[in-house]
Amino acid sequence: MLETSARLLKLLSLLQAHRDWSGPELSARLGVSTRTIRNDVERLRSLGYPVHATPGVAGGYRLGAGAALPPLLLDDEEAVAVAVGLGRAAGGGVEGIEESSVRALAKLEQVLPSRLRRRVSALNAYTVQIPGSAPSVPPEVLTTIANAARDHEGLRFDYTAHEGEPTVRNVEPHRLVHRRGRWYLVGYDVDRDGWRTFRVDRIRLRTPSGPRFTPRELPGDGDVAAYVEKGLNTAMWRYRATVLLHAPAERMRELPLGLEVEPVDEGTCVLKLGGDDLNGIAVWVGFIGVDFEVLDPPELAEHVLGLSERYRRAAGGH
Repeated sequence: MLETSARLLKLLSLLQAHRDWSGPELSARLGVSTRTIRNDVERLRSLGYPVHATPGVAGGYRLGAGAALPPLLLDDEEAVAVAVGLGRAAGGGVEGIEESSVRALAKLEQVLPSRLRRRVSALNAYTVQIPGSAPSVPPEVLTTIANAARDHEGLRFDYTAHEGEPTVRNVEPHRLVHRRGRWYLVGYDVDRDGWRTFRVDRIRLRTPSGPRFTPRELPGDGDVAAYVEKGLNTAMWRYRATVLLHAPAERMRELPLGLEVEPVDEGTCVLKLGGDDLNGIAVWVGFIGVDFEVLDPPELAEHVLGLSERYRRAAGGH
């Protein structure tokens, strides 16, 4: 009986780790006959695990979703990852998830082996999490958006823009992105004929949803995180500036400043940047350490001129 139970646990672990298994593959892994595999699959089904079987040469076994959540088997690294993730989730970000995360973490730590419990405790003891002030998002909103993106179904929602203006959007959802405590939706705005990034806490979903769509390619190299980061950095600026740097683009990209520049010729490139203070922008551009020209806005040129006069006075007669 003990041997059979251990084999069932091993079989369950294999089914959870890989999407599809053929009977001979499982037989070879467990060192038993395919008939025994069939019997063990029936035992798992009797315990509530929905194991689907497909007959034929290309058939096999797959663990599906059932009406209730059966116990899951996790290896050491997976258990630590889940425990750490639950600890972070307990800090907020998704509305109402804090208490559920604490309960789930308590259950998991109760059954963790002592060696893993020490690893998780060390991570919690020597990791500081700064709570964010970002608005939380209901989990059902996140799951609805994620399901729509997966099934290529359009979304219709009311959206409050940054300026406070209410709008109605028809969007083809692409990805959800979590950044610094906030959730964002990247999608194609059908009415505005372009890609947009939306804060999910400002979305109020409408029903019914939009029609099905054929997925589009995200601009650039398809890196969703980079797309959101670049768009949010631009959107948060009060002032936007364009500066011509008298240096090769390759040299500027090698600096540890994260500069995104566009080459003009072999010796110059254009840098677009921004901030909430024009004087701060002027100081920062000077920090790069190369000659430059302000292309836009004219107010930035005035701040650069004033800064140069201040530096000249500071130098005195030297």
